[in-house]
Amino acid sequence: MNDLFLRACRGEHVERVPVWMMRQAGRYLPEYRRVRERADFLTMCRTPELAVEVTLQPVDLIGVDAAIIFSDILVVPQAMGMGLSVDEGVGPIFHAPLKHEDDFAQLREPDPREALAYMLDALRLARRELDGRVPLIGFAGAPWTLASYMIEGRGTKQFAKAKRLLVERPDLAHDLLAKLADQVGRFLVAQVEAGAQAVQLFDSWAGALGERDFREFALPYMARAAQHVRPTGVPVIAFAPGAAWALEEIAEATGASVLGLDWTMDATTAHARTAALPVSRQGNFDPCWLYAPPAEIRRRAHAMCDAFGGQRHVANLGHGILPDVPPAHALAFVEAVQEWRPA
Repeated sequence: MNDLFLRACRGEHVERVPVWMMRQAGRYLPEYRRVRERADFLTMCRTPELAVEVTLQPVDLIGVDAAIIFSDILVVPQAMGMGLSVDEGVGPIFHAPLKHEDDFAQLREPDPREALAYMLDALRLARRELDGRVPLIGFAGAPWTLASYMIEGRGTKQFAKAKRLLVERPDLAHDLLAKLADQVGRFLVAQVEAGAQAVQLFDSWAGALGERDFREFALPYMARAAQHVRPTGVPVIAFAPGAAWALEEIAEATGASVLGLDWTMDATTAHARTAALPVSRQGNFDPCWLYAPPAEIRRRAHAMCDAFGGQRHVANLGHGILPDVPPAHALAFVEAVQEWRPA
C-alpha cells in the first residue's frame, strides 16, 4: 500500500513527498467530461458508481498519492432541507436562501448516515475499488463557508447578506453556525466510519472576514466540527484560504493534524511560519502556474519542496486545479514532486 500521504499527515518519516491536488477529479480531465456528458453534476454526486469512477480517474491517469471522494461541500445544507441546483456556467444556487428567522428555524438536523447515505456508499465503494493503492480522503465545508452560501444563495464577492446577519443578528448567526458545526462534525465522523482515512475541512470563504469576525464567527465553529472527528484518530486537514495570518490560531483551535496552506504565501515563508507547530503542512503551489511549460512547473515544484524540506509536507495546490489546465501539466506537477529528493 502507498501510505505516504497518511504518514506525512501524522508527521512520520517519508521516503518522498506525497502529492495530490484539490479538485483533482474535475473538468481538466477529458475522462471526467465524458462522464459528465452522461449525468448532471448533482446526479454524479448522488450516484455512487459515477462518483467513484471520477474519484479514481486522477489515481489511474495522473498517479496522485491520495484519492478524495467526488462530492460537493453543499450537500450538507441540501440535506438540511435547502433546494440546491448546480447550473452550468453559474455554479451552485440555493433558490430559497435563508432570509427570515422562520427560514433558519425550519432547517432540519438530519442523521448524515441517512440523509447523506449516497456519499457514504460512494466512500465504501471507493475504498473497495482502491484496494489499498492509495488512501481515501473525505471532506466537508466548514460552517462559515456553508452559512455564507445558505444566506447569499450563491457564490459572491462581497458577502454583504451573510456579513449583514453577523452585524444585525449575531444571535441567529451563532445559532446557525453551531448547528452547522455539529452537522458537519457528525458527517465527517460518518465518512470515517464509511472508509475515509483522512478528512479535510474547507473554509473556502475564510478570507471574507476580518480578524475579529473570523475569530468570533468562523474559527470556533471550524474547531467545533474538527473536534467531533478527533476521537476517530484519522488525520484532519484544516484549510482556510485567505486566512494565512491565523495559521497558528487555526492549528491550536482545531487540533488539526495538517494545515492547508493557500498560494498567497511564498513557500519559504509558509515553512518558517509553521515549522515549529505540531502539525504537518499541505500546499501550496499556485494553480495558475500549471499553465506554465512543464519545465517551469518542475522548477517551481522543486522549489516548493526545497522550502518545506521533504518531511511533514503533503504537496498540493494552494487552491483547486483550474478546469482548463492541460492534463499533461497536472501530470508534470505530480511527477516533479514525486521525483524530488532533498539535496
